[in-house]
Parts: sequence; structure tokens; C-alpha cells
Amino acid sequence: MKKIAISFLTLFVTVSMISATVNPPVKMAVDAAKSTVKWTGTKISGTHTGMIKIKSGELVMDQNNLTGGMIEIDMTTITNTDMQGEYSDKLVGHLKADDFFGVDKFPTASLKITSVTPKSNGNFTVKGDLTIKGISNPIEFDAMVDATKKKATSKIAIDRTKYNIKYGSSSFFDNLGDKAISNNFDLDIELALAPVATAQKAKAQTKKKATMKK
Repeated sequence: MKKIAISFLTLFVTVSMISATVNPPVKMAVDAAKSTVKWTGTKISGTHTGMIKIKSGELVMDQNNLTGGMIEIDMTTITNTDMQGEYSDKLVGHLKADDFFGVDKFPTASLKITSVTPKSNGNFTVKGDLTIKGISNPIEFDAMVDATKKKATSKIAIDRTKYNIKYGSSSFFDNLGDKAISNNFDLDIELALAPVATAQKAKAQTKKKATMKK
């Protein structure tokens, strides 16, 4: 009986090791060129929208379950999409200034996933650390990841005042009237994903082509 018990234990350990080897967690690189981040900010007198580019990132998948990851956003690429010309340029310039995101000093923002809770049908509750202007705060949001189609989407509401962005906030300034700006802004994120090896190969080919053109 003792030998049989040892044999079953050995078999169990062996099968567990094989399973872990066959299906290890997979890193999926974020294809920055095919991914989008749309921002929406509101104030008493209206709404503004725009885009920001992703600098880099990756998600970690175990089977079809999201387990971790991070993304970096290039804050220097902020654009405005609801206006044109002088007014659009002024808004973008203000958003890049120290009153808001101070992109000269803080050119990147980042989100690092700290835990993930599966829900259903590829939906997850995600917790992470969001860093803006060098200030990190915990954040929680819902995300959808489709490993088959290699895409992930999420809408994140962010309280800008937690990152020392207080301009036009009625929480800190009185008598703003219709110039008051909401403390929250939204990011609609759509990520295009690729296996890390594939993404690295594509990046190397792009770099090679650029070198050949010189």
C-alpha cells in the first residue's frame, strides 16, 4: 500500500509539472500602432474629447484568463478631436502645461496591474496602480479581454485631483461658475495584442527597413 501511495504521489507531481510546462502563462505585447486611447473631459459648459498614444505595454494571459500586465502612455501625444485650429491648439497646450499633465517633466503615465478577478465571458475586474505626474494611486475598473481576437477593451474613470491636477476644480476653488471642470475624466482604451515574440520580430523588421532606407 505504501508503494502504491508513493506511485500515485509521483504520478500526480509528474502530471502537475507537465501541465505547468505545457500551458505556461503567455505574455501578449500591446501593438501601440493599432491600439487607441480616447479621453473625455467634461465641464459645466460642455465636453472635450481627444486621443493619446500608447508607448508600450503587455498583458499576461493564463489560458484565456488575464492575470497581469502593464501599459505606458505617451502623454506628449495628447490631441483634441472636438475642435480645430486656434482653440484646439490652446486646449492641447494647456493640457500639456503644468496646470494639467506637465508633460515636459512627466512625459509618460503608466498602469500596472496588481490583481485580476475573473467575472464571465472574458470580463474581469482589474485592480492596479495608476501613475500620473509621478504620483501613484490604486485604481479599479472592468476590462474585457478576447484572447482569440487578440484585443482588450476598458473604460476607466480617473479622479485627476488625486494626481495634483486641481485646475478648475470646484473641490478646491470657489466661485468658478461655468468655468468649473469635472474632477473626473474618462479613458476609453482599446488594445491590439500580439505574442511577444511576434511583436519583437515585427519591431525588428520595421527597424531594419528604416535602416535600409538611410
